Amino acid sequence: MALKTRVPFIDPIDEAEATGKVAELYEEDRADEGYVANLTRAFSHAPEVADAWGSLIVTVRKRMDQRRYELVSVAAAQRLRSSYCMLAHGSILATKFYAPGHVARIVSDRANAGLDETDLAVMELAEKVAAEATAVTQSDVDRLKRLGLTDSEIFDIVAAAAARAFLTKLIDGLGFQPDSAYARMEPELRDVLVVGRPIDDA
Repeated sequence: MALKTRVPFIDPIDEAEATGKVAELYEEDRADEGYVANLTRAFSHAPEVADAWGSLIVTVRKRMDQRRYELVSVAAAQRLRSSYCMLAHGSILATKFYAPGHVARIVSDRANAGLDETDLAVMELAEKVAAEATAVTQSDVDRLKRLGLTDSEIFDIVAAAAARAFLTKLIDGLGFQPDSAYARMEPELRDVLVVGRPIDDA
């Protein structure tokens, strides 16, 4: 019989043993979600990094239209094959901006999902940054400028995609799976959002 792969690959600090800032982060999760997220556990040995990451991503997100930020995050996460980030940001799109079936179409067939040219160009740049940033060219940026985006807005797209790369590689590099709560999502949407590691069955 095949042995189950051990995940995550490191041992996060146990809830019963958490003290100080880690205990605070765990308690915030329990208050907000009713459980401690695997993402929070991933940072448990370095809560100061969690603080720095939180400060960075909140600053980037506040500079952007929220719908655009979520589209950028999904495009980058899909290219990076991060189920965790796809599930997190896909669920936000499906809660605040689109019907779940529409989000599923955006993920599976973006060009035919009713997005306008600006949305498509934004997602394509985010995907390119995530895949191979040195492949970005002046023409990619000029395309967005022709569509009316400013240098500041283009910076934000690249910053959001680059930040997503950091988080996805941290989570997946340590073997942390998406929280089991995501298994309760509508199957039509959930199944297209799982693009890498499977949902935790704990």
